Amino acid sequence: AVAAAAAAAAAHIPRGNSFETRRLHSRPAQLSCRASICILGMMLISRTALLAARSPLTSALAFVGKAVQPPGPIVLQNAKQKLALRAVKEKIEEETEERRQKKFDGSITPRSDDWSTWYLDLVDAADLVENAPVRGCKILKPDGFALWELIQSLLDPKIKSMGVKNAYFPVLIPVSFLAKEAAHVAGFAKECAVVTHHRLRSATKQDGTPTIEIDPESQLADPYVVRPTSETVVWDAFGRWVKSYRDLPLRINQWANVMRWERRTKPFLRTSEFLWQEGHTAHATREEADAQARDVLTVYTELASEVLAMPTIPGRKSNNERFAGADETYTIEVLTQNGMAIQAGTSHFLGQNFAKAFDVQYQTTDGSFEHVWATSWGVSTRLIGAVIMSHSDDVGLVLPPALASIQVVIMPMHNKNAEKQAAVLEAANTLREQLQEAQIRVHLDDRLDIKPGPKYFEWERKGVPLRLEVGPRDLEKGAALGKMRTGGDKFPIALGLNAVQETKEALENVRQALLQRAQDLQNSLTFRISERSQLDDRLKAREPGFFSIPWGGNDEDEEKLQEETGVTLRCYPFEQEALLPDQKCPITGKPSHTWAIFAKSY
Repeated sequence: AVAAAAAAAAAHIPRGNSFETRRLHSRPAQLSCRASICILGMMLISRTALLAARSPLTSALAFVGKAVQPPGPIVLQNAKQKLALRAVKEKIEEETEERRQKKFDGSITPRSDDWSTWYLDLVDAADLVENAPVRGCKILKPDGFALWELIQSLLDPKIKSMGVKNAYFPVLIPVSFLAKEAAHVAGFAKECAVVTHHRLRSATKQDGTPTIEIDPESQLADPYVVRPTSETVVWDAFGRWVKSYRDLPLRINQWANVMRWERRTKPFLRTSEFLWQEGHTAHATREEADAQARDVLTVYTELASEVLAMPTIPGRKSNNERFAGADETYTIEVLTQNGMAIQAGTSHFLGQNFAKAFDVQYQTTDGSFEHVWATSWGVSTRLIGAVIMSHSDDVGLVLPPALASIQVVIMPMHNKNAEKQAAVLEAANTLREQLQEAQIRVHLDDRLDIKPGPKYFEWERKGVPLRLEVGPRDLEKGAALGKMRTGGDKFPIALGLNAVQETKEALENVRQALLQRAQDLQNSLTFRISERSQLDDRLKAREPGFFSIPWGGNDEDEEKLQEETGVTLRCYPFEQEALLPDQKCPITGKPSHTWAIFAKSY
């Protein structure tokens, strides 16, 4: 009944230009159980809103999208509604338990069966996150947060090497600040979480039990938004910090969390709250600011390609895809194994938009006053999702060594002979100490009561790049047996003086193997489009890929293509091949003016 209600609601959706709307029309019967029960739950919550609306689903979404009001008691009209809501709750609990059971029995859906389910299963199996009690948010468990800590440790020194200093700005931003930059606020208005009151008070329910409620007398005259990005609050501060050319350039970075209210979430890739770094700079000239934005993108490119083993396409965003309030947005685009794009990092040249909105001027050497030029830039936990989707397999997580909290696991083999067992453990401990002294993140798994097979499986699932096995025969040969997470036969790693060097070489081989595999994938899934039919045919494939198009369209043509196919213009690559004389765009038929990369994306 629940699924039928959702399908019926979907049938009433007006056919608009939204690609997501069109996808829902094409698969109404395939709506997930969670989507179905959520839709029914929203219908039941506001009977008044539904009666006043044109269609069940659109009214439910409109109701959810309204400004948050102080919560009052939800009065259910009759016993039937109470039973229906109880059924919704029970169904959610059943689905949650099913997910927990799947995690417990260790099963991961193959990528070829269902890519999205594979990703969720893998994140569960690797014990990276779990659902939070707040809508759209995730709890980063220790193994998941360790990935972000390592990104911080890799990126923070590179940021500081550019003369950037770390700071921290408040998580609450006055709504009036956002109103100062109209284009900026328009890009985030629908995603903002708003704080309207500053106090709770004690209350009593109808049955006499104590509770708490919002104190209506604590309403804020100027509400706050929970930080969706920090440009406005940063530029308010820059207005006080910048007075003279001597104060420039001003370069600030912060590691923080942000909140953007998302309807559809996926761990690491899209959640209502996520972690990121955001840099903000002010400069005396346009050229210096634009160079700063491009230099930062080079840092991101090197991090992704050389360290995280993900080849990227760096380039410039189109007008439609540009950051709200920016003059230019530069991006690095990554292709995942299922042939879809992920925007892995962006850097924005903001022009003088925020400087003028907040009146940030500096006194020049000749005594006149000019507005400064600005940039902002950042990467987020989305980078973790890109790594997972680029490298992992049906067994579990696959990590480049730089992003693995455990780079090497040492496994001493069990032996019934006590003397031989003691020698094996001593050698394993010595090897661990050698690797630790060399700053290699190593773990000694000395659980001798567990057979090797289950332990192999456990560490492979967690994505440890290198396994070293030590047994009595290995001691006789003077070498441990190595096994790379990327596959291949086992190989010897010398015990003794050469252990550290050979282990480092093996880890580098893992990185190179991942990079080569990802580069081969990108090469095989990048298609040069010369006719519209090529694009349409390729979009029917399981892994669509990157589409390199000699583009001749404008903003309206770009929007039309997205509406028709679901692809977006990912970037105009910095590396541009010369166009042929009189070359025509295969999509619009107009003269081509640049090469552009299109793709379906997350």
